[in-house]
Parts: sequence; structure tokens; C-alpha cells
Amino acid sequence: MSSMPMSDSPNMMNTPQPVRGQRKVRIGQVVSRKMAKTLVVRVTRRVRHPVYDRVIETASTFKVHDDANSAVPGDWVSIMETRPISKDKRWRLVKILKRASQAPPVPDVELEALRKPTPEQGAGAPQTPGSTEAEPSP
Repeated sequence: MSSMPMSDSPNMMNTPQPVRGQRKVRIGQVVSRKMAKTLVVRVTRRVRHPVYDRVIETASTFKVHDDANSAVPGDWVSIMETRPISKDKRWRLVKILKRASQAPPVPDVELEALRKPTPEQGAGAPQTPGSTEAEPSP
């Protein structure tokens, strides 16, 4: 028999589990969503320049895993460090903090009305490219 008591054996269930460290969390803005289930997020931070003693902004970009494809460019998101998902992806989307403005595009009819000259400008006003009015003949 072994001289080691049963309670001190290394295979017992009462051994403490290793504690997982805190994962890095960053807040940034979505720059691109051109890949499937992948975002490119720009994270900016302020640091003091070591020589000039001025505060400057430095930016880093991270490829982030977005399983639901829910974020769009312009959104502010929270990302968390995770295990490697692919060659470049080591971050995952935690939540969308602020949605980007989803303003509808301006109809072409309104743009054409803005391009026409006003009566004060007269017929000799310069025409913008793409306007529908014919230029006066000489």
C-alpha cells in the first residue's frame, strides 16, 4: 500500500480549480462589416507623448467575431478578449452600446429641385452637372 493518506492523493475531487483571469474589455466603433460574422472595430485611446508631453490619440483596429451579424458600421460596441477564433480574430462582440444613425437617403426629386437656379440668379447662372435644364444657346 501507499504511505500517502487517501485525502492527499492528487486525483481527489477536492482539488481547487484554477481561477480564470480577467479578460480585457474595450469600447470602440465599428469600421467595417465586409466579412461574414466578422467586424473591424477601431478602439482609440489617449496617451501622453513621452518626448513632447502632449496628450495624443492612438487608434488600434481589432477583428471581432459577431455571430449574429447584428452590428453595422458606425455602431459603438463593447468587445471582449477571447480564445483565438481564426488567424486574426481574438475578440468577440459583447453588446452594442449605441446604434449608428440610420437616416433614410434623400430622394432624387429633392436633389433636382435644389440644383435648379432661383429667379434671382437668372438664366445665365452656372449649371451644375447632371441638371435637367438645357444650357442657353449663344
